[in-house]
Amino acid sequence: MHAEEFFRQALVYLTAAVVSVPVAKRLGLGSVLGYLVAGVIVGPFGLGLVGEERQDVMHFAEFGVVMMLFLVGLELDPAMLWRLRGPILGLGGLQVALTALVGTGIALGLGLSAPVALAVGLILAMSSTAIALQSLDEKGLLKTPGGQNAFAVLLFQDVAVIPILALLPLLASVAGAAAVTSAADTAGAHEAAGAGAAGGAAGLSGWMQTLAVLGAVALIVVAGRFLVRPALRAIARTRLSELFTAAALLIVIAIATLMTKAGVSPALGTFLAGVILAGSEYRHELVSDIEPFKGLLLGLFFIAVGASIDFGLLAARPVAIAGLVLAAIVLKLAVLAGLGRGFRLAAPDNAVFSLSLAQVGEFAFVLIAFAGTIGLFPAEVSGPFVAVVALSMAASPLLLALAEKVIVPRLRREPASTREPDAIHEENPVIVAGFGRFGQIVARLLRAHGVGTTVLETDADQIDLLRRFSLEAHYGDASRIDLLRAAGADKARLLVLAIDNREKRIEMVHAVRRHFPQLRILARAEDMLDAYELMDAGVTDIYRETLDSSLRLGADALRLLGVRGYAAQRAARAFLRHDEESVRELAARRGDEKEYLSAARERIADLERLMREDLEQRASSRDAGWDTESLREEIRKGAFGKGD
Repeated sequence: MHAEEFFRQALVYLTAAVVSVPVAKRLGLGSVLGYLVAGVIVGPFGLGLVGEERQDVMHFAEFGVVMMLFLVGLELDPAMLWRLRGPILGLGGLQVALTALVGTGIALGLGLSAPVALAVGLILAMSSTAIALQSLDEKGLLKTPGGQNAFAVLLFQDVAVIPILALLPLLASVAGAAAVTSAADTAGAHEAAGAGAAGGAAGLSGWMQTLAVLGAVALIVVAGRFLVRPALRAIARTRLSELFTAAALLIVIAIATLMTKAGVSPALGTFLAGVILAGSEYRHELVSDIEPFKGLLLGLFFIAVGASIDFGLLAARPVAIAGLVLAAIVLKLAVLAGLGRGFRLAAPDNAVFSLSLAQVGEFAFVLIAFAGTIGLFPAEVSGPFVAVVALSMAASPLLLALAEKVIVPRLRREPASTREPDAIHEENPVIVAGFGRFGQIVARLLRAHGVGTTVLETDADQIDLLRRFSLEAHYGDASRIDLLRAAGADKARLLVLAIDNREKRIEMVHAVRRHFPQLRILARAEDMLDAYELMDAGVTDIYRETLDSSLRLGADALRLLGVRGYAAQRAARAFLRHDEESVRELAARRGDEKEYLSAARERIADLERLMREDLEQRASSRDAGWDTESLREEIRKGAFGKGD
């Protein structure tokens, strides 16, 4: 490839990534779908800015999947991997077997021969490691039970690619297709398919190949424990960040090369290396160095996938292709949802688990290309199959967004309606709605001071846990007017609104204002935007979650830096008063962005000026004790700036 052509391609791919992803994120679609759409736009059936060379880019970008699994391994430890052994072997094995079985039956019904149908079923069982893990991580779902089980299944699938690659030539020979005639031909076919999973060991006998695999794994374990860590320690002493980056890339590339030569998936090998290095003191440095390369290569991979969709074939047979895509997704959803239910995943977690793995994965391109090379798949099978795989991958981010925004929230609300609210036989001056990390502190303080407090909470597990500590709370939805009335809202003086759902807080404010106008509301707010919405609803007593604790930490930091204790406390209280005044002033101006930003900058400058003036005044007066005049003023205004 000439330098000019290389730079042209780099310009096209990087421009597509930089433009498409922010737009997709702005629309709430996620980066993966943005990359896929970008690939469609610049591909042969869009603007035609890339052509056949996209396959070369695909082989290069697949290394992003290898890096991703290395980083995933760094986030785990052997104990966690051992804990996931059940989902990996049981859930993963059953998913591959059942999907392959059902897929084979459907393919036979479409008129394919038995060997070809079995190959189709096995390939359908694969899901996209790149899309699933990237999307789950972006949405913060990877650590959930649904995300963890999805990861376990993906890990098993990566391992299953190896025996599937070994099985395809046997199916080709059974089907009477052209078989691979030599080990060199097999290695070449694998290289053409971009597999990298059965290269150097393809010509060995069965037991020799097994020994090669075990030897490669043992070498990674030994090198990770006794060679890589001392080497990283020596490199870290040089204090050259670029050398550490080079070492991180060397680790990944060396392991990928070794595993390819041993006939094992390089993604599996680098994952194992990541797990071994998870306890290293340089884990975070490795993650930060490799993360940018991983993200860029995965982006190129998704763009290449989008560009590989054959819209000519889709236009010629739209109904057939759409039907096949729908059938593949529904098939996988049915199998995954059934297994999730069988393994007792909660409904919300099962939705995340099923919808995140409903696509056909990137290894399908590898397997389809290899099956075509050895003559197992004729062109009339491989062409539509590639389109089905690419379109199912493009639909995957939309399915996961559907799970996150629509299905999971509805499923999580269902259990609340299955338990009747507790009977409340008390009337107290204070009602606390929400007994989580915020509300329970308020309620405990009031009760410790002898103030009668009625607590309402919708999380049954939280209530059962708190009752073990003799902390009394009533199960029930505080947004229900009848429940508030039963809790004595007609006679109560204060409602502490401490629930963690922003939308429900606003709804409750409006409802309480209508039905219990005498009830004064003290509301929890997550941030300034939340505080603005509560002000619009008529709430005057608003408490941002982390403000007081942040000021307390800041005051302690000043004290530890040599500022006198009283001066540090006074500075924190002055900051609090000024900040609350700013919130009220800025709330009225936020409709005009330009005016809002100007006023915010002015308030920040005013605060810094006031703090400097106070510091200069104290330095000049050299006061050695409390300023009694200021102290009286502080007491008059109230310790927290909310004087009556």
